[in-house]
Amino acid sequence: MNSSTLAVAALAMLAVGGVAYALLYPMLSGENRAEKRRKDFAGPSTIRSIDREAQARAKRGQVAQSLKDIESRESARHKLTLEQRIGQAGLNWTRQKYYVVSAATAVVTGLVLWVLSGNAILGGAGLFIGALGLPAWFLKHSKTRRLKRFGIEFPNALDVIVRGIKAGLPVNDCLRIIASEASDPVKGEFRQIIETQTLGLPLPEAVAKLPERMPCAEASFFAIVVAIQQKTGGNLSETLANLSRVLRERRKMRDKIQAVSMEAKASAGIIAALPPSVAVLVYLSTPRYIELLWLTQAGKLALVCCGIWMMIGVLIMRKMINFEI
Repeated sequence: MNSSTLAVAALAMLAVGGVAYALLYPMLSGENRAEKRRKDFAGPSTIRSIDREAQARAKRGQVAQSLKDIESRESARHKLTLEQRIGQAGLNWTRQKYYVVSAATAVVTGLVLWVLSGNAILGGAGLFIGALGLPAWFLKHSKTRRLKRFGIEFPNALDVIVRGIKAGLPVNDCLRIIASEASDPVKGEFRQIIETQTLGLPLPEAVAKLPERMPCAEASFFAIVVAIQQKTGGNLSETLANLSRVLRERRKMRDKIQAVSMEAKASAGIIAALPPSVAVLVYLSTPRYIELLWLTQAGKLALVCCGIWMMIGVLIMRKMINFEI
């Protein structure tokens, strides 16, 4: 056998060995099994990723729906009935009692102005102010004071819920603790939530009525947190702890702004009170000198113009020193 034949045979054997190696090595080395495992694992992971994306979309949809519901309630809240305004002020009056108080206030105010001035026009203005102005102002003032007390006490109530949940208590038990041990108006509002749940309403719907009775940011935030947590799940204690921290920071910022703006408020008060004070002092010292303002036609016109300009200035200063947080 010559050398050429041996070379061809060797090359043929190498070719057959290479083909066999290429075909049999993946099975012998386990690469096919590894590839199969990778495919098996990749399939469920893709399905799991698709499921996670679907769940995320569903949660976003639920959150958006919750926000839309709250916005609709907020828009409807601006159209308040007389009973709702009385309830927000924390009063137990009926519509009839409000009308009786308005009539009594109108009569007293009209009589006082008529007796002091001897002018029937001022007496009629007193009737109008006493019937429509003073009762509405009293409701607004009572509502503002009640909302301020609620905003101060509400973060403490949230801390009670957070500690109770971390200790293993149900949310309803935490609400009952607040309804029995907190101070008003938080105590009364949480008692109404418990009573509403007793009638059969679920917790999110019972809490959603809180912003209707207490139209403030704190109550709205609490209703949003409870509604979203009920639909999407999550750690309620951690969310309420963050909400409590945010509310305390808002209160701290509000107090800081009030302290910084006190100088401007004092200046505005002094400037607004200066003209009437000077007029009273001038009247006490030389009455005939200032009587021309209300005895002559030009003086009356000057008084009206000065009153209008003073009102404009007071409103502008009030707008400048009021800050919304």
